[in-house]
Amino acid sequence: MPHMVILYTPNIEADTDMSALCRTMADTMLAQHDEHGAQVYPTGGTRVLAYPAAHHAVADGSGDHGFVYLNVRMAAGRSDAVKKRIGDALVASAKRHFEPLLARRHVGITLQIDEAPGQVYDGKCGNLHPLFNA
Repeated sequence: MPHMVILYTPNIEADTDMSALCRTMADTMLAQHDEHGAQVYPTGGTRVLAYPAAHHAVADGSGDHGFVYLNVRMAAGRSDAVKKRIGDALVASAKRHFEPLLARRHVGITLQIDEAPGQVYDGKCGNLHPLFNA
């Protein structure tokens, strides 16, 4: 962890590069540091996935309105100040990415960060983490 899942209305795909957004958001997550200067998120555990909604209804239906929902799920243990800095940095990156789109159309953008305080089970397997654990 952390994982970011982006859900969006497919009517914005022609006007923005969702793959570039994924890379931007991952890079923003990886650039975050705590109060001691340590990287907040492990490189090998950072994932950003984007999915278009097969069906959607946005606002009153009077136009071709778009919507983007960015949700970060992370393990507990970070200070409130660090969580706020992370949220502010992610919102700023999303805003920069979507500026050209927002200049042309109406789009709602929401970012939420969820913390997993009482995980019941967190199973993992794979060989990605060792690539980044020096």
